[in-house]
This record gives sequence, structure tokens and C-alpha cells, in this order.
Amino acid sequence: MKRFLMSACCLALASTAFTQQKPVASPPATATGTIGGKTITISYSSPGVKGREGHIFTSDGLISHNPHYPVWRAGANSATALHTDADLTIGMLSIPKGDYTLFVDISNPDQWVLIVNKKTGEWGLAYDASQDLGRTPMTMSKPPAMVENLKWTISDVKPEITLAWEDHVASVPIAVH
Repeated sequence: MKRFLMSACCLALASTAFTQQKPVASPPATATGTIGGKTITISYSSPGVKGREGHIFTSDGLISHNPHYPVWRAGANSATALHTDADLTIGMLSIPKGDYTLFVDISNPDQWVLIVNKKTGEWGLAYDASQDLGRTPMTMSKPPAMVENLKWTISDVKPEITLAWEDHVASVPIAVH
């Protein structure tokens, strides 16, 4: 009986400890789309603005402290990953089916450039330009309201990949071959 009570107490304490954990600062997220019957997936971590609106993309803002600035991992934690089941055209780039890492050059706040990198499985800050498959300009716009959590989307209605965060939206057309 004594062992039973001790076990029950331990179980109660453990379950209380698990329920009181803080939420993940930049939770993992996935954007998936089907274009031409083929699946395209972007896996990333989604940071929040957290009261830093207007201080994310400035030259002295949050992202400017990354070692590869103005190249940005376009997410948090592990590098943003692209998987495609088919050969694609993203903007002006031909992308063979497979796995890639996505970065964004934000040196011009009015004209971001999507970077598709061949090196995969990296921590987000491990950018190696010699592994770039290529770069393509993105179309910039403003969201109707501030975007609190970074979000990638893949649309099959108007085939495009979109990245939205804070007061920036950047998109690039996509086609399956």
C-alpha cells in the first residue's frame, strides 16, 4: 500500500510539472500544398513579433544580429526546409525534386530575394553561399494587419509560396513540371 501511495504521488507531481511547462517560443510549423498533383512542403519554426513591431527588419533590428545578415533563415531554430516531390520552377529558378534549405536576402526592405540552398539539415544560422542553387526576387506587399507569428503558405489557387511576418509579405510564383 505504501508503494502504491508513493507511486501515485510521484505520478501526480510529474503530470503537474508537464502541464506547467512554458509554450515553445518559436513553435515548429509546416506549410504544405499540392500543385499539379505533387506535394510541396516547407518546414520551419514560427517566431512571434512579441511587441517588437518595427524592430524586426531594420538595420539595427532583431535580425541584424544574425551572423549572416542580411541573409536570413526565414524562421527560427533549425533552417527552413523545402521538400518537393516534383521538379519545380520557383520564380526564375529551376528546382529538381528533392530537399533544400530556404533563406531570404533582406538587404533591400522593398525587394527581398528568395535563396534556395542545396545544403540541408542545418541549424538556421549555418548559411553557406557556395551551396546556393540560386536566387529569385520576391514580390513585396503589406498585410492588412500586423502578422504576429511568421507564416509560410503554399497556395494552389494562385500557385505561389508566401512568407508573412510583422508588416511584410513576400511571395514568389511556383510551377510544377
